[in-house]
Amino acid sequence: MNVTKNQLEGSEVQRTVRRARHAAHILAAVSSERRNDALLAAANAIESRSAEILAANEKDCALTSKAVESGEMSRALFARLRTTERGVVEMAARVREVAQLPDPLHRRLSAMELDDKLVLYKESCPLGVVGVVFESRPDVVPQIASLALKSGNAVCLKGGAEATETNSVLVSIWRDAISAFHDIPVDSVVLFHTREDVAQILTLNEDIDLIVPRGSNAFVNYVKKNSSIPVLGHGEGICHVYVHEDADLQKAYDIALDSKIQYPAACNALETLLVHRDVARAFLPQMIAQYRAAGVEVRGCPRTMEFAGAEEVPPATEDDWNKEYSDLIVSIKVVDGVNEAIEHINRYGSRHTESIVTESHDVAARFMEFVDAAGVYQNASTRFSDGFRYGLGAEVGISTGKLHARGPVGLEGLTTYKYKLFGDGQTVASYSKGLRTFKHRAL
Repeated sequence: MNVTKNQLEGSEVQRTVRRARHAAHILAAVSSERRNDALLAAANAIESRSAEILAANEKDCALTSKAVESGEMSRALFARLRTTERGVVEMAARVREVAQLPDPLHRRLSAMELDDKLVLYKESCPLGVVGVVFESRPDVVPQIASLALKSGNAVCLKGGAEATETNSVLVSIWRDAISAFHDIPVDSVVLFHTREDVAQILTLNEDIDLIVPRGSNAFVNYVKKNSSIPVLGHGEGICHVYVHEDADLQKAYDIALDSKIQYPAACNALETLLVHRDVARAFLPQMIAQYRAAGVEVRGCPRTMEFAGAEEVPPATEDDWNKEYSDLIVSIKVVDGVNEAIEHINRYGSRHTESIVTESHDVAARFMEFVDAAGVYQNASTRFSDGFRYGLGAEVGISTGKLHARGPVGLEGLTTYKYKLFGDGQTVASYSKGLRTFKHRAL
């Protein structure tokens, strides 16, 4: 759906976004103490109104279960939708952890004395208004809202239709909690509901500073093609684990299993396992057996099929190397060494998260140097790629791009900077005429 600015002028979507824009201007000046107090109030409200959240989530799950039964939605994706009492407690805990993080605003990044009584400062400040479009996971709402409030940004949220009830209740709870703080506008968090809303939002480049799409590759590409607003996100999470010839096999079993089954619908879940040919015969039969015991469907290259022993493996196709399954499916390829593993990852990977299992520092260093990804690990599960696990409190999303922010995007990724120049009546003419010269002395 294409929407022109003329068609959008005066619409409810535009009015809502402009209220968020106004809220962002006010929020940028709110003290760190007040922002933290509001975060703690929101966390308390989430816990005290847990029953409302769970009731709304039950409605969403009841409606969506039909899609699971018909095969329109995988059980792994359905698992992302459901929340529990423990899940609500974790939502509140994440908000409190964000409140405890250092204030990302008004940090002095540099200072330069241009001349006597002419000093230039570079300081961190909010982006302004951030639009986030996501699917399934209700816990995204408090995560993003907390990061936005902590970093002084307003946020426009659009969740998936499958989580409509849960998202609406969570945003309502959040707005109710911060309404007790007269200097923090409730419109610093607004929620949209339809695809038509998204199409309109994408045209508001004068009111929204950043769009973060969290969804399928097709959707992320749609956003990039249909908006001039800067986009931060990733289209796919095609992640790999490479088991080198000197790997500790127990570590390899644990890492390859955790990376795949701990949360198979996550963007940082393993999709393709690469195995060095010299360890394949010893490693693959037990690895495949462990996968199958966990309900994972295994597909393999010809050499995987050869080394699988008694385990029969259907062939992997070229499409499998390019696929983000987001489900209990894994493809396995036997490679001749670390260089072939690197080549495969750089060709088929999505620049998200890649891991090598090896006891060699030199081999790990080569892998980390030449693999092009936001996260590159040695002897660790790809599932560690997460804002909370990185100590960022939470994340708005994961960026596989290289501009502004990369990897899990937390508070720092929601800030930019401005230059503040303090003078004493100086003019450029006096310098251009040679009457004065710059000192350019770092302070």
